[in-house]
Amino acid sequence: MAAAGRALLFDIDGTLTDTDALHLEAFNSVFGPRGHHFDHARYTKELQGFSNAAIAERFLAGEPAARQAAIMAEKEAAFRMLVAGRIRPLPGLMALLDAVDRADVPMVAVTNAPRPNADMLLSGLGITDRFAVVVIGDELTHGKPHPMPYLEGLRAVGAAAGASVAFEDSRSGLRSASAAGIATIGIRTSLAHVDMIAAGAVMSAATFDDPQLLEFVAATMKW
Repeated sequence: MAAAGRALLFDIDGTLTDTDALHLEAFNSVFGPRGHHFDHARYTKELQGFSNAAIAERFLAGEPAARQAAIMAEKEAAFRMLVAGRIRPLPGLMALLDAVDRADVPMVAVTNAPRPNADMLLSGLGITDRFAVVVIGDELTHGKPHPMPYLEGLRAVGAAAGASVAFEDSRSGLRSASAAGIATIGIRTSLAHVDMIAAGAVMSAATFDDPQLLEFVAATMKW
């Protein structure tokens, strides 16, 4: 029987696998000719973790809706081309997922990425079947940083926020998960510890084999 009320919820991009540099490259290849160039700092503040709808509304406001969608699709196609064959799990991820499976705790993926990206990354990591559900922010009324994606993830597996843990790498994602009432661990693929705490993380770690991360998860999951 699954552990009652508990769940682990994971962002995908930049959390399960370090993809942020490739997203930045894809954004610049598509948005650069349109007058928008992003360095790492600007990327983490204005793009990282936000839904495509929110990004299009901000940076493509002068374009009709159909053109906005086409430009964002071009960016995502560029990203998928860059990431193909380069999908690697963060250190410690697979061992943690094995421990979660042994404890029969449900896992949920919660992302603002479009579903083709999410499917490609989970498949590339070989972990698609580990997740009870994949929540896509753009398929909901509100994506991250609104809490709705994480609330939907909890609802889907019958979990309680106070008995669950989330993992995020972006300000947008940290705000989403923490606003849903979930203790959230920041994964430092792009942001510094101080930025993650300011966005709502209870702690941060560089990898999933960090002893403090494992201790926190074990205490919350009661295993």
